[in-house]
Amino acid sequence: MKRMRVRHVTGFRYEVEASASYNEARMLPASVEGQVVLSAHLDITPSASQYAYNDYWGTRVTAFEVLSPHREMTLAASSLVEVSDRPAGDCEGTWDEMTARAQTAVQYVEQLRQSSLTAPAEEVRQLAADLAAGADTPCAAAEAICRAIGEAMEYVPGATTVNTTAADAWAARRGVCQDIVHVSLGALRSVGIPARYVSGYLHPDPDAPVGQTVLGESHAWLEWFCGAWRGWDPTNLIPIGDRHVYIGRGRDYDDIAPIRGVYAGAGAAETFVRVEITRES
Repeated sequence: MKRMRVRHVTGFRYEVEASASYNEARMLPASVEGQVVLSAHLDITPSASQYAYNDYWGTRVTAFEVLSPHREMTLAASSLVEVSDRPAGDCEGTWDEMTARAQTAVQYVEQLRQSSLTAPAEEVRQLAADLAAGADTPCAAAEAICRAIGEAMEYVPGATTVNTTAADAWAARRGVCQDIVHVSLGALRSVGIPARYVSGYLHPDPDAPVGQTVLGESHAWLEWFCGAWRGWDPTNLIPIGDRHVYIGRGRDYDDIAPIRGVYAGAGAAETFVRVEITRES
């Protein structure tokens, strides 16, 4: 088990003073299997009225509005969590067993449908079909598919935007973790394996000493269902472990964006972000 402190600062600088803004933030972790939240809070500047709730997918949301004129808005999320390796669960089910169970609950059916961000290219569909045909179990197929996609795509910061689709990212064979997850989700769903998008943080150094603060970033991975939900990081080709800090789940990035909203003003807005992660034990 590792204890990790995460400080995530993000916000907007406006070209012209904004008269008001209305926003939702998904930046605070939740206690789930393998993770215990010891503390978590969100500071907003300028001061804003806040309302907290859990959304449809179970993610902690802070809704807030800034009603005074401002040239900059800053959110600082500070969290302390204890994270342990996640058990893989029972992943030995057959294709028939997984298919039957996947039709028994909304949580599985919803994660079989493609979205505009995950719809796969025909080449990805064929790749997934070939790997699934050669796998004895859906879990083995899912890992093989995610490995193949992760190995085929290059991680290139800035190569894509939050609106880049899986088909476009695959055509370029590069992107960030969000894109690699979207391509993997589309591939898994195309062969009938329910899969969902997960947002959080990843400590980049598995051997980091206690007390050292490192620069990190928001991270994305996925979970597939093969009798139980299993987490996998296709960007780093590893199962989810004690370096992954969970924020929330959804069908794709649009369900779990760290911050989204609207503002009243004539100018453009520039986004800034900084993530610091410290291993404390």
